[in-house]
Order: sequence, then C-alpha cells, then structure tokens
Amino acid sequence: MIRVYIAGCYSADNVLDVLKNIGRGEEMGAKLFSLGYAPFVPWHDKDFILRRPDDELTVKEFYNYSLAWLEVSDCMLVLPGYESSKGTFAEIVFAKERGIPVFYDLNDLIIWNS
Repeated sequence: MIRVYIAGCYSADNVLDVLKNIGRGEEMGAKLFSLGYAPFVPWHDKDFILRRPDDELTVKEFYNYSLAWLEVSDCMLVLPGYESSKGTFAEIVFAKERGIPVFYDLNDLIIWNS
C-alpha cells in the first residue's frame, strides 16, 4: 500500500471552522483508504485528546508525531485551502527536502501511482 500523508488546515479562528477542517481531512482519509491507499490523517490527533483529556499533550508533541509519519510516507496530498496554514507550509518544505512527492490534487496522485 502507498502511504499518503494528508496535509491541510487544522486550526481556525473558531470551533466550527476547526470541525470543518477536521471533517475535510477525515473525509479525504476515508476516500484514500477506500481507493486502496494507507493514509495518515493528522486530524485524528483529536482522538488522543478526547480519549485522554487529562494528559498534558503539547502542540509540539503532535507536530513531532506527524512529522515522524510524514518522514516514512511515500507521498503527501495537500488539501485545498492550505494557504492559510503555517504548519502545512512547514510540512511541504519538510517533504520536499526529503524527496517526498507532494500532490495538490488527488487525480495527480492517482496518475503518479499508476
């Protein structure tokens, strides 16, 4: 299975937009999985907090956790609207520095994998 790191906006100015970002990321993860890929979905990080609310987890720990998965991914798929995400820009740079292909369209990823 091709390991696909999904990148895009997570945080936002309000909780509704955060939830929309989570929904978009998880939806793409489900779509990639149904297409036979092995997606890493950073938006699932919320489950660590929801399941263990008393743990003192930091944003940096989540970022390092995500980068550990990005480092072993075969490619990255960047979701629309990433332009306002500093974290996504840093992930794109991280991927490119390691020669990990970065795609901005699912069809391009599928063609690359053909």
